[in-house]
Amino acid sequence: MDELARCTQAGDEFFCEGLKQTMIFHDGGAGSLETLAASKSADFKACDTAADDVCLIAFTSGTTGAPKGCMHFHRDVLAMCDLFPRHVLEPTPDDIFCGTPPLAFTFGLGGLLCFPLRAGASTVLIEKQSPETLLQNVERFRATVMFTAPTFYRQMAPLIPRFDIASLKKTVSAGEALPDSTRALWRDASGIEMIDGIGGTEMIHIFISSAGHDVRPHAIGKAVPGYEIRAVDDDMQPVPAGTIGKLAVRGPTGCRYLADDRQRKFVRDGWNLPGDSVYIDADGYVFYQARADDMIVSAGYNISGPEVESVLMQHKAVAECGVIGAPDETRGQIVKAFVVLNAGYSADEKLVAELQEFVKNTVAPYKYPRVVAFIDALPRTETGKLKRFALRAM
Repeated sequence: MDELARCTQAGDEFFCEGLKQTMIFHDGGAGSLETLAASKSADFKACDTAADDVCLIAFTSGTTGAPKGCMHFHRDVLAMCDLFPRHVLEPTPDDIFCGTPPLAFTFGLGGLLCFPLRAGASTVLIEKQSPETLLQNVERFRATVMFTAPTFYRQMAPLIPRFDIASLKKTVSAGEALPDSTRALWRDASGIEMIDGIGGTEMIHIFISSAGHDVRPHAIGKAVPGYEIRAVDDDMQPVPAGTIGKLAVRGPTGCRYLADDRQRKFVRDGWNLPGDSVYIDADGYVFYQARADDMIVSAGYNISGPEVESVLMQHKAVAECGVIGAPDETRGQIVKAFVVLNAGYSADEKLVAELQEFVKNTVAPYKYPRVVAFIDALPRTETGKLKRFALRAM
């Protein structure tokens, strides 16, 4: 198609106003894409670019509202391929990658395009995967490496006995916090220890992760070689080990917003501030708490929404959930949980009380959700991230 056209559908037929030309591939005819391509010169003169020229503008997924455009240089793309993949994922030319994140977002751009290209490996690209079709394609194409979000791993775990996924060796989770219950559910069902990671469009890809024997319970992982990380206070001073602070990271990639005043907030003193609250132990392992703006402060207590979510998802009635801080005149905020139930459970006051007691007995009484709302589905972005701002608007 040589220009954009306005298309309408009537029954099974499409009518496109302004469409001048179409080309078919896998056709073999004189006007097919392959035939026309074969008639062109094999010589190609590459554009003369510098390492610091902009290679791509990636847009954030909009979990906090308006998406932001992030400029990345040619050297950033190469760094992306030579840090997390080389030191943590360790792909080989024999690997076959698969997954769900769109190539338009950096999680998919790396995991389903750049990483396999850099390793000389293969990739399976199929649009609009479901948990069932993703497992089908692992079986069909003998995929060895998978990239998707925690929600998909949780939904795939009970389906595994129906498929032959013996080829699958490594599974990467990113995009949102990985609940301990989901990690355990996937490991028990598949026999594979999850590779968790935290990254971001601003940094282009994962900068904290661990795999195999380096995985530590409840932790995301450690800084990927090439990056430095620390937890800092509001004055950018490091906080003691085990103390919750704002995550700061620096390395060969970094945030360059396209014409956005939020640049000054994201980058300070040479450090990138992704907006996450974490604590780092004495061994350098990072323990995620919440987005800095999502920490719930209730009657003076700091409460991590993802921690409460992780506990709730251990309950047999809960399919998935999202936890936010709701305004409260007495406590400032209270913990509010939006819960999607598994089939066979009734959304009633008895179950609300049961879920509240479950959280009290599993973590701490002050962390229990004082309000539980049952909903049919959680609002998510195209990449599977929970839209907490949408929950707050409900």
